[in-house]
Amino acid sequence: MTSNEPHIAFLGIGLMGAPMTRNLLNAGFPMTLWNRTSSKCEPFSQEASIADSPVDAVANADVVITMLENSDVVEQVLVKQGALEALKPGSLVIDMSSIQPSVARRHGQLAAERGAGYVDAPVSGGTLGAAEARLSIMAGGTEADVDRARPVFAALGKCTRIGPVGSGQLAKLANQAIVGITIGAVSEALLLAAKGGADPAAVREALLGGFAGSRILELHGQRMIDRDFAPGAPARIQLKDMRMILDEARAEGLTLPLAQQTHNEYLSLVANGHSDVDHSGLLLELEHLNGALLGAHGQGTKE
Repeated sequence: MTSNEPHIAFLGIGLMGAPMTRNLLNAGFPMTLWNRTSSKCEPFSQEASIADSPVDAVANADVVITMLENSDVVEQVLVKQGALEALKPGSLVIDMSSIQPSVARRHGQLAAERGAGYVDAPVSGGTLGAAEARLSIMAGGTEADVDRARPVFAALGKCTRIGPVGSGQLAKLANQAIVGITIGAVSEALLLAAKGGADPAAVREALLGGFAGSRILELHGQRMIDRDFAPGAPARIQLKDMRMILDEARAEGLTLPLAQQTHNEYLSLVANGHSDVDHSGLLLELEHLNGALLGAHGQGTKE
């Protein structure tokens, strides 16, 4: 390691945080880790320091990365538990969680009052993208702060600066609107084809070569056919994102009918006990609504 490498404090070693931490360690960054459930840090204990609290984690860090579940958790860790107050002047906070744009802007202001930089940098790509260092990183912040973050982002994926603080979160909301709505569309299309007697696997294969082809049809369409709903991105997180989309739309005086309908479907999915299935598990709610299963070979069978 060279003295030029910034020391990173990483807060949140979960489904996304763990593979991101692995890639940062592989890139040679010295790291201090913190997670509410400390056992999740243990796989890295021979390569990184483990902190007992967010304050301890950030005290000597040049860069602080948060990858936490929602706005409330980020607020709890950064503000209520005192991590922002403990920042070293001149450090840089990179919040890679998906939170409300207004919360990002407020945290950016609080960081500035401590003499620290701030970038909101939510990601798209899921656990596979995190593991393969192929995340799409949507960064909001000054050009100078985003440039400071780029060597860190290079170990995680591809960064695009969207605009000032908060705009990264707006880009993530746009991403999640497309993701959620498209998962719904793929679910409906495959169930429609299967119910009519077509093989959904063959339908997916055919559609991938045409104008309906998408990453979601490719990956999540296969998950639906395989009925593999182990969480990469849990349904409860997609519901949280859909709720934030609608909140932001209301604040801007917009009506988004497709986002509203998709939110309602995820709300029912979670209410029916599927909060921890992958967000591609929206198919389960559609099947429940129709009393029919997708099936593996076009049966479209009744439950």
